[in-house]
Amino acid sequence: MASGGNGSVSHVSAELFKQMTGVDVVHVPYRGSTPAHMDLIGGQVQVMFDAMTSSLEHIKSGRLRVLAVTSATRSELLPNVPTVGDFVSGYDVSAWLGLGAPASTPVDVIDLLNREVNLALADTKIRSRLIELGGSVLATSPVEFTKLIADDAEKWRRVVNFAGLKPQ
Repeated sequence: MASGGNGSVSHVSAELFKQMTGVDVVHVPYRGSTPAHMDLIGGQVQVMFDAMTSSLEHIKSGRLRVLAVTSATRSELLPNVPTVGDFVSGYDVSAWLGLGAPASTPVDVIDLLNREVNLALADTKIRSRLIELGGSVLATSPVEFTKLIADDAEKWRRVVNFAGLKPQ
């Protein structure tokens, strides 16, 4: 199982799969997704959990076959592709990007930023472009985003402990 490197999202996504299924695979870390893709395409490794944004070009060209998406819901870009959760109940890995601000930022400024970002994410052109690139849109509130961060931190703490991963 290829990954973009030790501790990468692709690595811990596979470790979560191992934890939830008991399947044992050999982890082969690479220095980024590009060399891992090349060996996956070339048949030196058999599988890789990777972000759709970096795999999409290879999927569209037919060089890679997508088996499932790791998010809880199907991808708008690949609606006929199942989720891993369709086969492994509760499996959900969604890498996300968000905005942060210093803790001392006034609440009215946070609310304004949140409102404006959510308005931008609701724009059809922006939303379509993000989906076209293999992403998805999650417009949320500061409270919901804080909970998402805390929940993900706990999930990944359990996976790191399960896999015995250590900082290098």
